[in-house]
Amino acid sequence: MEQINKVKSISIWIFIVPFFAVNACLILITQFQGLFPNQEDIIHNTIPYFDGGASISRTARPYPSWLIFKPAMFLTSYLLIKYWLYNKSIIEFFKKDHKNINKVVYFGIASAIALTIHSIFLGIKFDNDLYKLFRRVIMLMFIMFEIVAQAYLVATLYSFKEKLSKYINQKYLTLKIYLVSILIVVAVISIPIISLPGNDFLGFNFKFFKHALEWDYFIGVISFYLLTFFMWKKSN
Repeated sequence: MEQINKVKSISIWIFIVPFFAVNACLILITQFQGLFPNQEDIIHNTIPYFDGGASISRTARPYPSWLIFKPAMFLTSYLLIKYWLYNKSIIEFFKKDHKNINKVVYFGIASAIALTIHSIFLGIKFDNDLYKLFRRVIMLMFIMFEIVAQAYLVATLYSFKEKLSKYINQKYLTLKIYLVSILIVVAVISIPIISLPGNDFLGFNFKFFKHALEWDYFIGVISFYLLTFFMWKKSN
């Protein structure tokens, strides 16, 4: 199937593009301080995956970091839309009237749209509580839509895995199920906390925890697409 080859090729770029962009912004702001006109934007001595020294948006929103981040996220959003549409074609090929088809496409494309909106407004400073709430809600919508789409997709593929035996490496489908399950559990536990304004919760300052969780969760979300690349066998 041509769609299988397209999903396989697109999925690796959905992993590479945001991974490169986010880490390029991190390296830029921590190692090349002279490029930043506003020295208040500079960050020193942090590996946020471990110490939570900065959020992703903190490294991506200053100039010139956003020159890398925004185009990369727009490209990722476009690739996500193509990815979910190609998956729709694959599902229809194996089971035309599957009950989850529309859910997979709806939540997948909705996540791409939310990512685009978030990227557009990143770095725009507007001191208004409603605007800050809007940005927070958009980011949460992206996470929720993305995880729901991933969950529906792996559940759908698993429901006719026997038909896919010639097309996929089933151990990677199993790994995707484990990954999505972990992402869901972490999201359910963490979202109520990280969505609160400020950094204090029950007397505990969770600023650094929140930042580290953001970076690690980001790796988890895009790893879904890396596993997709390895799951599908090249189709002739």
